[in-house]
Amino acid sequence: MDTTRIVMRIAEFTALLHLASPALPIGAFSYSQGLEAAIEVQLIIDADSARIWIERGLTDVLARGELPFLAQQIERWRTHDAVELADANAEFLASRESAELRRETEQMGWSLRQLCVSLEWGDVARRETLASLTPLAQPSAFAFAAHAHNAPVDAALAAYAFSWVENQAAAALKAVPLGQLAGQRIIVALREPIEAAVARALATSRDDLNTFAPQLGILSARHESQYSRLFRS
Repeated sequence: MDTTRIVMRIAEFTALLHLASPALPIGAFSYSQGLEAAIEVQLIIDADSARIWIERGLTDVLARGELPFLAQQIERWRTHDAVELADANAEFLASRESAELRRETEQMGWSLRQLCVSLEWGDVARRETLASLTPLAQPSAFAFAAHAHNAPVDAALAAYAFSWVENQAAAALKAVPLGQLAGQRIIVALREPIEAAVARALATSRDDLNTFAPQLGILSARHESQYSRLFRS
């Protein structure tokens, strides 16, 4: 029994590594989630300001909204509550504060769904429910994939948060620009904040979800007409 459990843990761990990998073909590399707009107005000018921006995005935005939503969607996939899955997915889409952020989560959600279906992750009934969620938010699709691989909820949230941080650091490398070592320092510095963000998310109820981030919303809206840009958000 102990040997079987160890093998299952390794399988779950490698599945989460796969889901958090920048090589996952869902297009995350093409988005900066407002970071490029923050560079344009000089809120980000160097490695330190990039780290502060990314950390605040993690602790003040992701930890209060997207991560608890992800945890709750994983539970809904576990019970296969199709009505609640659809309602929560629609609420999340409505919470996006700009057209760019809305298109981003829909495109990445669609791409991740294609991957889940093509690789036949999860059972047939849940895949049918996944197909019915249109448009599909990325966290809803990620929650499906995490549940399909029996990933612990806290580990799934950590993988999602790490993937977000890594993508933000990669965007800063290209757009500030920063050196590779500076990017790695940002990722290392945010290990403990990721742990704290996961703990906060797990303690957040549906009624306490909060996506209030006016500066991010304004910058994202400005990015839509920014003269020169590398990223789609």
